[in-house]
Amino acid sequence: MSCILHIETSTDVCSVAVSNDGECIFNREDHDGPNHGVKLGVFVDEALSFCDEAGTGIDAVAVSCGPGSYTGLRIGVSMAKGVCYGRDIPLIAVPTLELMCVPVLLGHDDIEDDALVCPMIDARRMEVYAGIYDRALTAVRPVGADIVTADTYKGLLDGRPVYFFGGGACKCMETIAHPNARLIEGVKPLAKWMFPLAEKRMAEGKTEDTAYFVPFYLKDFVAKESKKLI
Repeated sequence: MSCILHIETSTDVCSVAVSNDGECIFNREDHDGPNHGVKLGVFVDEALSFCDEAGTGIDAVAVSCGPGSYTGLRIGVSMAKGVCYGRDIPLIAVPTLELMCVPVLLGHDDIEDDALVCPMIDARRMEVYAGIYDRALTAVRPVGADIVTADTYKGLLDGRPVYFFGGGACKCMETIAHPNARLIEGVKPLAKWMFPLAEKRMAEGKTEDTAYFVPFYLKDFVAKESKKLI
């Protein structure tokens, strides 16, 4: 197992955590943002000082890689790269929507075995950025920019329960209005939930080229999708 520094800045929340052998040993969060430019450096410095004083070396840095806020991701990835270069350690990218599934899958034992989970990041109006996963966190559908109507997820909902959560979920439930649609409130992407995904990637050798890594910016995704319509 490894000691990993985790950085999450994809939404208004700024959070930093450290995990060691499958346990979160340090955690800082700021929910009053977006304050990433002010808070992130302080949190990372505290985390590194904590590890240095405890004699726990950092083996890698994990960063939430989007989709998410352009500014937030840029700040988070820049900080992660700086620590990786300074300490000569690898960079791990954790997809934000997968990260959001972790507290749901670990904390809700009542979810049906055949259910799907759908993390949502709010865009505008009735638009969201969403992914669809099964309970093994296997993607049933790629991340997409969805305009939510009563029919958007109907094909999936007709066959099994689907749990919706994240910043874009609450505004959609009245529109989705299906008996198999479930809402889980209060789920945000936080650094303290990154460790199961980051440790798995570390064990599998799935690290990034620090020099060339670029996160999944929403603005780039929108531009790509818009070109398809031209």
